[in-house]
Amino acid sequence: MAGDDRALAERIGDTLVGLGWRMWPTARSTLLYVSPDGLCGAEWVLAAYPFELGGLPVAWQLSARSHAASVMTAWNAYFTAGIPYEALADLLVAIDTHKNPDIGFDGPETVLNALCVRGWIRDVDRPRTTAVDPGFSSSVSLEMLPPLIEDADPRPDLVGWQAWADPVPGAPYMWCASFSASVPHGLVAAFASSLASPVPVPRRTVPESAEGRLTVVRRS
Repeated sequence: MAGDDRALAERIGDTLVGLGWRMWPTARSTLLYVSPDGLCGAEWVLAAYPFELGGLPVAWQLSARSHAASVMTAWNAYFTAGIPYEALADLLVAIDTHKNPDIGFDGPETVLNALCVRGWIRDVDRPRTTAVDPGFSSSVSLEMLPPLIEDADPRPDLVGWQAWADPVPGAPYMWCASFSASVPHGLVAAFASSLASPVPVPRRTVPESAEGRLTVVRRS
């Protein structure tokens, strides 16, 4: 709900550099970061405008491979501008410390448990797949994948975790995120736990659509 303070590229770039990921610009005017072991990638793709989620352009794409020489990615995750950069940064730290970023043994319940521990509520109609924040402004749900979400599993009708914020019903989304079917649930849980954290975050600007739904402490 706090938004990205219009600094999503810089904050996540700083996180990746701090983790030791290498960066170089691409021919598409994007910025590609690769983990030291070559298994994971993070690309700032907003300039290339690859596609939209919920009517918003994708800004960051994360991916993992089974081995560094693999052409095919095992999974991908996509995030639009506006997403709180703390949640994405915590996900990247979890990916960086995961011994096998393409393998996970936790079930989907671990994602919902991570949210409920933070005070989120299971959806009455879909308690095994969906949770919402107490103000009903944000949701995390296991859904059919939207178009253009790439995954190594070629089967049709796959489901993956989707997250979004829409504090004003009927208004455009504030941000959206999409995880392909093969993203380990444990990694999604790390993102979800950070997203639902009640810890205050510093911001210079607050999204207009979130006004009245945030507790703002101003410092001189």
